[in-house]
Amino acid sequence: MSKDHHHDDHDEEVHLDAEGQRQVEAHSDAPAEVVYEAIRRQGIHEIGRPASALWWSGFAAGLTISLSVLAEGILRVSLPDEPWRPLVSCFGYSIGFLIVVQARMQLFTENTITPILPLFLAPGLHALGRTARLWAIVLVANLAGCAAAAAAMTGLEMVPADLFRGALEIARSYASHTPWEQFVRGVPAGFLVAAMVWILPRHEGSGSILIVVIVTWLIGVGEMSHVVVGSTKLFMLAMLGEMDLRSALMDHTLPALAGNVIGGTGIFAALTFAQVREEV
Repeated sequence: MSKDHHHDDHDEEVHLDAEGQRQVEAHSDAPAEVVYEAIRRQGIHEIGRPASALWWSGFAAGLTISLSVLAEGILRVSLPDEPWRPLVSCFGYSIGFLIVVQARMQLFTENTITPILPLFLAPGLHALGRTARLWAIVLVANLAGCAAAAAAMTGLEMVPADLFRGALEIARSYASHTPWEQFVRGVPAGFLVAAMVWILPRHEGSGSILIVVIVTWLIGVGEMSHVVVGSTKLFMLAMLGEMDLRSALMDHTLPALAGNVIGGTGIFAALTFAQVREEV
């Protein structure tokens, strides 16, 4: 056979009708550039939202994410003190994240990648300023929500004292970390949340729920530092007089924030952009 007639069987396409093509597309993994574009468009939408909408969504996220502290604490004191206890109790850590993600609330660590992809594609002072605006509003709103949740949990006795004891134990353990530990433990946490945001467009329904649970469970069981969830723990201790608020913010919240941004934006978002920049 001459070279002109030679062909690779793998290059041939099976001719399908419209319904067949639809089923193939439904079962094909979206290429990286498609996922990138989906998240980029989401980022553009978030950047353009009114400040009030961002604030209340961020406040709700801070309030809701605090359920992770409460749920993990309840499981902690409800399970026997065995080596496997953290592996199970940390599924409670996923509760707040699951609600926040499924309800499309504004969580700062998700924003370490979502508005950054449009910025990478079209950098400039205007784009940078809009991204900084989004970050500032959402972060402050998240922390305000965490403070409100901490005040409610410590002042209103929302759960019995013996169950709340577990949340306090978790908070005290978190506060025992040094600023350097908060920073280095914040890097993988930021990376994992950004990875979760990247993965979610490929999954719907129960698949997305499983992704959120697995990723956030790993953050919890690995005792990584998440700036928003960690702030609820710190505010609880500050309101009980066990910790100075300035120390909570400067020695714990800021290092965790820096680690989350480096892990989410400096590493994961930069790597994802690098793999698709020639295709977008």
